[in-house]
Amino acid sequence: MGTQESNEQTRGTGRRALLGAAVVGATGAVLGAPGTARATGARHTGGGLKSLPVPTVIGHRGASGYRPEHTFGSYQLALDLGADIVEAGDLVPTKDGHLVCRHEPEIGGTTDVADHPEFAGRRTTKVLDGVPTTGWFTEDFTLAELKTLRAVERIPANRPHNTLYNGHWGIPTFEEVLRWQDEQTRRRGKQVWIYPETKHPTYFRKLGLGLEERVAALLRKHGKDRRTSPVILQSFEPTSIQRLNKLVDNPLVVLLSGASSRPWDFVETGDPRTVADLVTKQGLREIASYAQGIGPTLDLVVPRDANGRLTTPTGLVKDAHAVGLILHPYTMRNENPFLPAEFRKGTDADGYGDAFGAFRAYFATGIDGVFTDNPDTGLLARQEFLRS
Repeated sequence: MGTQESNEQTRGTGRRALLGAAVVGATGAVLGAPGTARATGARHTGGGLKSLPVPTVIGHRGASGYRPEHTFGSYQLALDLGADIVEAGDLVPTKDGHLVCRHEPEIGGTTDVADHPEFAGRRTTKVLDGVPTTGWFTEDFTLAELKTLRAVERIPANRPHNTLYNGHWGIPTFEEVLRWQDEQTRRRGKQVWIYPETKHPTYFRKLGLGLEERVAALLRKHGKDRRTSPVILQSFEPTSIQRLNKLVDNPLVVLLSGASSRPWDFVETGDPRTVADLVTKQGLREIASYAQGIGPTLDLVVPRDANGRLTTPTGLVKDAHAVGLILHPYTMRNENPFLPAEFRKGTDADGYGDAFGAFRAYFATGIDGVFTDNPDTGLLARQEFLRS
């Protein structure tokens, strides 16, 4: 979830203008108090991002609270539940250069690859963004080989009911997703939006498997590389977004993890800045020169204290809106372990807490949308928030 040439800044400004109607008021509201998003919750008029409701409900890896993530079963359910956008998908390459949708290039936790004796010898340890990681990696498989695998639930301890669906779907390619998007748009009579992410782009570029050019080529092939195209692109590496800014006109979003973390492309190039530097007013102005939004972790919007309870909202919403950036933070989940402490009910790892209370607290800050594993919960929470 660098710098730009002046001509790229001009292109970025043009795309940012598209988001003007989506920008809502400043933060600073107390948790649970009416937020500025409340007044702008109706669907905007016009095309592109301005046609999306605010706050936008984004199906995180589909409806991953109910189906194994990054499968057509998960994507389809997200649409059926009413998600405004489907995060389809996290893009990683195959050995033969195709883009597929997996949360990570390591697929031992999201597929049945361990049950395939013919692939046992491909289990290995690699250093992925500085972290030794053991398992099976998409870049060691051809697309044909990956198509023999089936998807499984990634976090069965939290979602034991999802394991019912293990093996029912395979691994989608990005091109299949683009065709599915068109098919669903025709069937439903309204535009379906997707929100793909370039995963570990520096890592893959060093392997000769650059992501951005492959993404751009497919978007151009399918006529979805324009500023009004229903495809938002995101990455945790700012230089990946800068590269995409040169290749396509799509809306672009920089993902931001914990304040003390450093984007891996910064680590590789010796850039000493952390996420804390990127969310300063100066850092946000720079992001706004090549992107149209940010996708911060929810903790950057409302920090938690040592006991896991929400504290006072930061000024991130106000500061981002001041430079024309939208905010789509991540990730709201219904299960207790993922919720702020005051919204948990009991201690069961798969038990639901007061997700509606948490949604309400985050919506009150004026965010423009949120990624959620449970889009139906998010939509009902939005409806109740806007009419309260």
